Amino acid sequence: MATEQPTYRTGLGTSDADSITLLGHDLASELLGKISFGELAYYLIAKQRPSQGQLVMFEAVLAALADHGFTPTAIAARLTYASAPDSLQGALAAGLLGGGSRFLGVTEDCALFLNAQLQQVGTQTRSDAEWDDVARNVVRSQKEIGKFVPGLGHPVHKQGDPRTPVLMSLARENGTFGPHLALFEAIGRSHSDVLGKHLPLNGAGVCGAVLADLGLPLGVMRGVALLARCAGLLGHIVEEQTHPVGIDIYMNVDRNIDYQPPTKG
Repeated sequence: MATEQPTYRTGLGTSDADSITLLGHDLASELLGKISFGELAYYLIAKQRPSQGQLVMFEAVLAALADHGFTPTAIAARLTYASAPDSLQGALAAGLLGGGSRFLGVTEDCALFLNAQLQQVGTQTRSDAEWDDVARNVVRSQKEIGKFVPGLGHPVHKQGDPRTPVLMSLARENGTFGPHLALFEAIGRSHSDVLGKHLPLNGAGVCGAVLADLGLPLGVMRGVALLARCAGLLGHIVEEQTHPVGIDIYMNVDRNIDYQPPTKG
């Protein structure tokens, strides 16, 4: 008996000798020159084209997370390129692998956290005062179990992350301000009532709330952050090619080692 040939399903792309099909469209005649990369990225993730408002917010998130200077992800990419200039892909991968709980991962952590809270309290329309009550309970619960609220606080922008009010305003202007942003905004207003100190809502956390309100799958939030940072890392690698600092970073560390060998037994 002949065995049935297995098939492997995808709704993204396929090709034959004469054409490339992407998301049900002919790539050459229907998409090239007619769709931005941000729109295409959203389309690939959501399997539906974004509205104009959704596209504005998605691309705002990409811009907000693209680069923050000499972060560990950028340094990792530059050092790897300095060590292996024949492997640009390795340098790019090294930077992306550094995206985690301290850098970039907050976008995902905040989206998941807010979504989990909304699963408990519901997403119905509330007044600011009602959202503040919810937020205080959320912050109080986190304090009682000894955990931080993801997206609350920033190591540099201690008086306020400049991205936060802009993203909040853009979401309102573009009709995408939903319950995730409403709860996060309320946390920003009311957390000091519980914690006794004021902390800023950081931009990475706001980005997570924005993406969650867009309805994108929660499991890809960190992927969107990495997509954004990929552009920034490419910029760092170009700078490393033209104005290198990777070897200087290495030499500065190597020539200033505080060497303390273990005590001999």
